[in-house]
Formats: sequence, structure tokens, C-alpha cells
Amino acid sequence: MQIKGKATSFDIAHLTGVSQSTVSRALRDSPLVSEETRLRIKAAADQLNYKVDKNASNLRSQHSGTLALLLFEDPTADDSHINPFFLSMLGSITRACAQRGYDLLISFQQFSYDWHADYADTKKADGIILLGYGDYLAYLDKLQKLAAQGTRTVRWGAVLPDQPDVSIGCDNFQGGHAVAAHLIEQGCRRIAFLGDASSHYPEFFERYRGYAAALAEAGLAADPVLQVDAAESTEQAGHAAMQTLLERRAPFDAVFAASDLLAIGAMGALAARGIQVPEQVAVAGFDDIPMARFLNPPLTTVLQDTKLAGETLVDNLLRLIRNEPVETRLLPVKLVARRSSLR
Repeated sequence: MQIKGKATSFDIAHLTGVSQSTVSRALRDSPLVSEETRLRIKAAADQLNYKVDKNASNLRSQHSGTLALLLFEDPTADDSHINPFFLSMLGSITRACAQRGYDLLISFQQFSYDWHADYADTKKADGIILLGYGDYLAYLDKLQKLAAQGTRTVRWGAVLPDQPDVSIGCDNFQGGHAVAAHLIEQGCRRIAFLGDASSHYPEFFERYRGYAAALAEAGLAADPVLQVDAAESTEQAGHAAMQTLLERRAPFDAVFAASDLLAIGAMGALAARGIQVPEQVAVAGFDDIPMARFLNPPLTTVLQDTKLAGETLVDNLLRLIRNEPVETRLLPVKLVARRSSLR
């Protein structure tokens, strides 16, 4: 069969002796078309070098074929304003979208902007993935507005009761428990915690709760003097928190920082005081960012599986778009013990 110009679904219908609507269903893998007919139609499409007109298909289905990823501004030492942990997550989400035939629109947001309004009434994307949010209680109002407007969103973050959206997160409690239990096994008894331990930062708070539970199981108390708030996940915040802890002059033999960046800053403050890690103070973080293994000493931390996280975020958002049931989910974590905590 000779085709002048670009082949169409009508050409495939003529070649295979079926209707154009059957061709469209077969190319969408509809169960209404038998497998034999579907294979015959796809073979004809290959023969004619037929390509689906994605724009036309999306127009008919009222879908854009695009997902949006909103990254939120985060103070960083290099002015990138992207937490290194989220860079790994970004790569995983991009690959997952490509594998599922979706484009990804990446947008960088500031918390002060009305980003929820920008996306609620537009057709830029079929759904939104949210990464990073700072103070959760300040962020909650915008999540509630998105939910009220029917915007399909999936968030990476803490899993909380009565939350307005679907969230996928790691088991922060178990991760915090694993770190504290490891430090106790190393002989540490006065373990400090660097990170905000309040409902404003629920992921850090869950890590603190896991840490406190492990201490209690070992017959140790979580001393309030050894907890220093650090809301921003940055090296500078970790350095400042460690300086505050040292100024309190309370004895401690280990530090659990709620993120790797906080741990790196804390190690810098310890080094400036001539305190050796791990000989005098054991240190552990959370996230397993790439630089953690290249520090001196390499940093003990908690691994979050960013590949699984990216795939889970995308798959759950696509289920929402298809109006399928979706459940909030906690992903497992793994302690990675390195020299910074080994006595």
C-alpha cells in the first residue's frame, strides 16, 4: 500500500479492514479489541511508520500528557536553593515519567508566592508532585486550597493524620530509631539531637521520636539540653546548632543530626574546636546524600531509596489522574554505618 504524506489511522483501518475507531482503541491497548486484532493493527502501524499524534490524542482525552514537579526554595551554600537530596529525587521522577510516556514540567517556587493559585486553574499539567515545604503548618493552608479545588497532587513528606492530600514518605520514625540504637551499640550514652522537634517540621519530629524511643528502650533519657532546634536543612544551620550545643557545656558523646547537611555543618564546628570524630564524638545524619560517603570521616546516615520514591510518586499521581484509589504510603529506610560513628 502506497501512502502519500504522513500515514493516518484511516490508512491503517483501510489496510486491516477494520473501522478507524477500532484502530484507535487497539493503539491505546483497549481491552475491547481482541489480542489478535490488536497485534494485526500494530503490525500495520509499524509497516506504515505511523506515529500517534500526541497533541490530538491529548485534546480528545482532555489530558495534557504532562506532570508538574514543584520544587520549593531551600537555602543552600552554593545558591542552588535545591537540597542535594532532592536532586537525586528529581532524577528518579524524571526517569519514571519518561518510562510511563509522560512529559515533566519542572517549576521552582518560593513559599511566599501563590503557587497553588497558579496551578489550580490551568491546564499546564494533569497533576502535581510537590517536593520540599519548610514549615508544614504554614504550608498546610495551600495544600487545603489545592484539595478544595480538586487539583490532583502527591507530596513527598511526612505521613500525618487528617492531611488534605496524598503523601509518600520514608519511615522517619524507624530511621531515627535505627540511628540512636546504632549509637547506643557503639557505647554512646549522651546522644544529642540537632533538628527542630515540633509539628512545624514533622519529618524531623518523627526522627526525634524514633531517637527518643530507642533511648527509652535502653533505659536512657532524652535530655532536653542535648536537643537544639535547626529548622533549615543546611550546613550553616548545623554549624550554628553545634556551636549552641557546645556553649551549653553539657557533656555529650554522640550527635544525631536530622539531615546530612546538618551533620556536615556540625562536624565542621567540632573540627574547629579540635574535637575528633568519631574518637571523641560520634556523628550520624539522615538522607545519604552523595557527598556523605566522601567526607573525612565518611558519614553514618540513613538511606532513603530515591528510585523507589520517584516511581511511587509518579505511579500514585497517575492513579489519581485515572480516578483510581490511592493510599498514603511509608517507604522503608536503611541505616548505612560509616566511620563517623564507629568506635
